[in-house]
Amino acid sequence: MGTQVSRSSYAGIDYPDSDGEPMAENTLQFEWIVTIKGNLEILFLDRPDVFVAGDLFWYPVEGDPKTRTAPDAMVAIGRPKGYRGSYKQWEEGGIAPQVVFEVLSPGNRGPEMSRKLKFYERFGIEEYIIYGDCRVLAF
Repeated sequence: MGTQVSRSSYAGIDYPDSDGEPMAENTLQFEWIVTIKGNLEILFLDRPDVFVAGDLFWYPVEGDPKTRTAPDAMVAIGRPKGYRGSYKQWEEGGIAPQVVFEVLSPGNRGPEMSRKLKFYERFGIEEYIIYGDCRVLAF
């Protein structure tokens, strides 16, 4: 009697790790993203079950590589630390990040933040934090 191996019907689908776009629109926004992510790592340093990432694609739906976003920073409690090219929720025990941070820039204002809020609500984010105004002001 043979053993049947279960295979995903989504084998061979590409989930890109990058979109080729820059992480930030300006140096101030970049500094805040790095600061938030770094401080989250310090906060959860002694928690091996907390994964922290910055500017990492999160794919919430297996088989749908177009449904994705890359929060400026995110925290997934219940997931181990370690390298990932992207966060594929179905490979993470079905656990969505619980907290995401977005740092405002000139290019991500009202409509963009509203779109992201709807995405995060749809896919189970518990806390959505929008940080500051990182425009570079001329003076």
